[in-house]
Amino acid sequence: MHVSEITAHERLVTYLTAADPALGAFAARSGPCDLTRGRESEPFDALVRAIVSQQLGGGVAAAIHGRLLALEGGIGTDPAALAGASSDVLRGCGLSGAKITALQGLARARLEGVVPGRTEAEGLSDEELIARLTTLRGIGRWTVEMFLMLTLGRPDIMPADDFGVREGWRLLRGHEAQLKPRDLRAVTEVFAPFRSSAAGYLWRIAGEAKRSRAAAAAAGRGSGTSGRGKRSE
Repeated sequence: MHVSEITAHERLVTYLTAADPALGAFAARSGPCDLTRGRESEPFDALVRAIVSQQLGGGVAAAIHGRLLALEGGIGTDPAALAGASSDVLRGCGLSGAKITALQGLARARLEGVVPGRTEAEGLSDEELIARLTTLRGIGRWTVEMFLMLTLGRPDIMPADDFGVREGWRLLRGHEAQLKPRDLRAVTEVFAPFRSSAAGYLWRIAGEAKRSRAAAAAAGRGSGTSGRGKRSE
């Protein structure tokens, strides 16, 4: 880990601690939170992947996306080719009818300039991109927020509709139920202008809890199995 990275993390921890001591303490314990995945992607490519991945597990989504990218003629990466591709070809990748419609609408929007290129996107504000891209079928606010965080690296995004973020906040606070997105968005305003990092730590809290539950369940099954076949004396 580079000294500059440590310094940046320490500055972030100081800020988060001032805003919320519990989240700051977690950030200090768990180390830097990297949200740089996919930053080299063009907006069109990132949004294609996002549509393909909706409501699918990571492995299934990756397989379908890989088949799309492997199609001849650059169908998976060229907007004109994707817009003109036959439904049968796209369905052969494992795409549903709704996703085919959304992908071809995205491709036409790129050709028409509604979906910006990387350079143009860098010059647009978060809200401008949300307003523009959510007009497209199959792309909601959450999808655009993931794009802003993970592709463009925007530092101040709080995806309050995200289950993992809401669950992380519930666990951090010890609440019985998750906050509604509107309420979570309001209470996390204190983390501006670093709400993306705060969201990353909330994801991490939820992920660690999920892994702990899975490990405990596996241990319980193992314990139950080891006791089978033994007679009571």
